[in-house]
Amino acid sequence: MSLPDFFFIVIAGVVLIGAFLAVWLKNVFYNALSLILCLFGVAGIFIFLNSEFLAVIEVIIYIGAIAIAIIFAIMLSRPMFQQHEKRNFMKGFRSLLIGGLLFGGLQKMILTTHWAVADPNLGDYSMRGIGKALLSSALLPFEAVSLILLVAIIGALLISSTRNEK
Repeated sequence: MSLPDFFFIVIAGVVLIGAFLAVWLKNVFYNALSLILCLFGVAGIFIFLNSEFLAVIEVIIYIGAIAIAIIFAIMLSRPMFQQHEKRNFMKGFRSLLIGGLLFGGLQKMILTTHWAVADPNLGDYSMRGIGKALLSSALLPFEAVSLILLVAIIGALLISSTRNEK
């Protein structure tokens, strides 16, 4: 096993452990920290794929946004000293079953699809080339995505600010 293979396996392990902990832990603060760990691993995988632009975007946007999400989650959640609800076994079983079926379907699709190798001479995929494309020929989709994200954030704030009274 070569050194790059070893580091790739370590980073993939970090991603898997971070994702597992982000789902499994009960404390919302630890969930967010585990998700940050997972996203750092994904940024490391992007570096292995020679996509430095995506790695930088992963760290700046996703991990930066997750840090803000931690603050919102702490402000909007129950205090840590209150009792946690018991886990519903059937809900967990259904989630595991649906997740397993989804994983199996995606695995079958990935393994049976013929993946053509991209020609590296097709375009400029450097940071400068991607930045020029985003701010020239792809400006309208770029702005549309930013508007959709803004609406999603406002919607999430409105949903989280309403209190269910029983």
